[in-house]
Amino acid sequence: MSSDFLGKSIIVSAPSGAGKTTLVRHLLSERTDLCFSISATNRPKRKGEEDGKDYYFLSDEEFKSRIRNNEFLEWEEVYEGRFYGTLNQEVERIWSKNKHVVFDVDVIGGLHLKKKMGDCALAIFVSPGHMDVLEERLRKRETEKEEEILMRLDKAEEEMKTASQFDYILINDALDKAKNELMELTKNFVSNA
Repeated sequence: MSSDFLGKSIIVSAPSGAGKTTLVRHLLSERTDLCFSISATNRPKRKGEEDGKDYYFLSDEEFKSRIRNNEFLEWEEVYEGRFYGTLNQEVERIWSKNKHVVFDVDVIGGLHLKKKMGDCALAIFVSPGHMDVLEERLRKRETEKEEEILMRLDKAEEEMKTASQFDYILINDALDKAKNELMELTKNFVSNA
């Protein structure tokens, strides 16, 4: 990283459907000193998603080329053939604006970022509380086919086992309470610069 400003990083990770994106969007809407880290992926765009806003959508070959060129701070093959990662240039872009980085990443990506960023990062695991709540949320989204939902639920069971490796476990069983908790955690962490 070449920026003179070495801000802090808030890493928010969770199993798919636990509500991390909703919580991150709320946090970003309330704090002007934070900026969202846009992840890169090779998955197709979903309806309403924009390149450079929701994700950097890369072709399979472009993603693999960037891996070979060490352009990622972290990357992971989250599902077979589906890659997600954080480009080094994305963190540099945010720090060049003198802002702190907020990551909305999968659990393995969150643990990789926590390891790489050390004490300048707060890693938060968002838990749905119970697997049946997670399944209900995934089904309500209506963005995946049945086989994808089952794959996400299997993966979520494994991811829940890693919660203790994060700095904080935030139970998202009441959205307003979870939003306030994330705001308070962020405020305390960033103000202790």
